[in-house]
Amino acid sequence: MRAESASDRRRRRAALGSAAFLVAGPGTVAGVVPWLLTRSAPRRPFPGGAVTRAAGALLIGAGGVTLTTAFAEFVRDGLGTPVPAAPPTELVVDGLYRHVRNPMYVALAALVLGQALLGGRRRLLGYLAVMAVPVSVFVIYREEPVLRERFGEQYERYCAAVPRWLPRVRPWHGTA
Repeated sequence: MRAESASDRRRRRAALGSAAFLVAGPGTVAGVVPWLLTRSAPRRPFPGGAVTRAAGALLIGAGGVTLTTAFAEFVRDGLGTPVPAAPPTELVVDGLYRHVRNPMYVALAALVLGQALLGGRRRLLGYLAVMAVPVSVFVIYREEPVLRERFGEQYERYCAAVPRWLPRVRPWHGTA
C-alpha cells in the first residue's frame, strides 16, 4: 500500500470542502431561495406548454451536471475549492473551463431558469435577473483581479481566448 502524497491529501481536503460548499452555496442559491420564493406563489404556465416545461427540465439537468462537473474539475485540476478561503493552487482551464470561464455561475443560472420554465414560476425570472447583478460585480471586480494577480500572463491568455459567460462551441486548446 503506497503512502498518501501531499497532493493526494490536498485533493481529499479540497473534495470535502467543495462538497460542503456545493450544498451550502449553490444549494442555497439554486435550491432553497427558489423554493422560498415560489412555495406560495401561484403557478401560471409559460406559453409553449410541454415544450417550455421540457426546456426547463433540460436546463435543470444540464445545470446540475455542469455544476457538479465544474466542482470536480476544481478539485482534480486545481487542487482547491471554489471557496475563496481555499482557492485552487493551479489555474483550472480543462474540461468545461475550455468553453467558458465561469461554468459554475452559468450552471446556477441554468438551474434557476429551468425551475422557472418547468414550474411556470415567473418570480424566478426576477430572481435570476437580481442574482446576476452581484454575481457579475463579484466576478469582474473581485474574482478576476485576484486571478490576474495570482496567475498573471497565464490568466490573461486564458481570458483572451475563453468568454466569461457565453460558452464557446469549440473548446479552447491553448495552454494557459
